[in-house]
Amino acid sequence: MNKSINSLKKDISTLRTGRANTNMLDTIKVDVYGQLMPIDQIGTISVPEARLISVQVWDKANIALVESAIQKSELGINPQIDGQIIRLRIPDLTEERRKDLIKILKNMGEKGKISIRNIRREANEDLKKKLKEKIISEDNNKNFEKIIQKLTDLNIENIDKILSEKEKEIIQL
Repeated sequence: MNKSINSLKKDISTLRTGRANTNMLDTIKVDVYGQLMPIDQIGTISVPEARLISVQVWDKANIALVESAIQKSELGINPQIDGQIIRLRIPDLTEERRKDLIKILKNMGEKGKISIRNIRREANEDLKKKLKEKIISEDNNKNFEKIIQKLTDLNIENIDKILSEKEKEIIQL
């Protein structure tokens, strides 16, 4: 369940909220040297200002490739090239874009909750199997089911907290 929550946090961190964040570039792959590589393996990514991401590409030959990959991505940001540095200015979010981001965020959250529930189901099935094979007693089975349900409720509550914090961040910016 912790892995599901960590995965959700990673996915949420890639959302563009109007504030510069190096994680926004995590999903972008650039076709260099005959293979797809993440931008952080082609250059140094930094955030010098609140609304600016700077990518210092190590090999001059890759600058155009990185620029093209960023333009083709779903970020909706136009890169500006300055020598070996690519600058990405993060524009303010429109009200419509905020609503879209909140929908995407809630969809990600629901996927995380489904993942948690699937883990609960698998654990309960495992308990039933052990009960059938008489590895555990009826009492232990019920106790374990209660523990699994408490963990499930706790993790779903955690997901709701994470989502509400991100939603506030999207609305405030």
